[in-house]
Amino acid sequence: MSSPYSGATPAATPQGYAEPTQQNYAADYSGSMGTPMTEGGHPDVEGVSVGALIGEVAKDMSTLMRQELELAKVEMKAEAKKAGTGAGLFGAAGFAAYMTVVFLSVALWWALSHLVGHSWSALIVALLWGAVAAVTGLMGKKKFQQVNPKPERTVETLQQVPGALKPN
Repeated sequence: MSSPYSGATPAATPQGYAEPTQQNYAADYSGSMGTPMTEGGHPDVEGVSVGALIGEVAKDMSTLMRQELELAKVEMKAEAKKAGTGAGLFGAAGFAAYMTVVFLSVALWWALSHLVGHSWSALIVALLWGAVAAVTGLMGKKKFQQVNPKPERTVETLQQVPGALKPN
């Protein structure tokens, strides 16, 4: 059934999305929406049945939800790309820090070798790193023992749902 109120269906549906810009993630749905308007700027719905209007509203809501879902996908893709880049940079920084520690350890070993010899200086540096490993390992174990895998607040709110659905 055709009505003079054609809803907010876009004139041209885009085939795909380009990479989002920094300021605007929204798809471009420019052009005439096809809705006849009165002189007062309101939709002209005279002579259209309530059922047809409700059908148009449902169609418009469906279109809006699809567009919002597509917008969310584009935004999530852009944010995931940023997060991936950040993670890669953190990885590079971690590797650089590791190399710094290795070379500082070699420098300490070399400096100590002038005082106590190569073997003893290597043992001293190894024992220092063993102590660091033991302390950080114990601290990590303590933190893991504090982790509670059960989402307490979610379980509590889910237990309240059946009571909220019952009529009083």
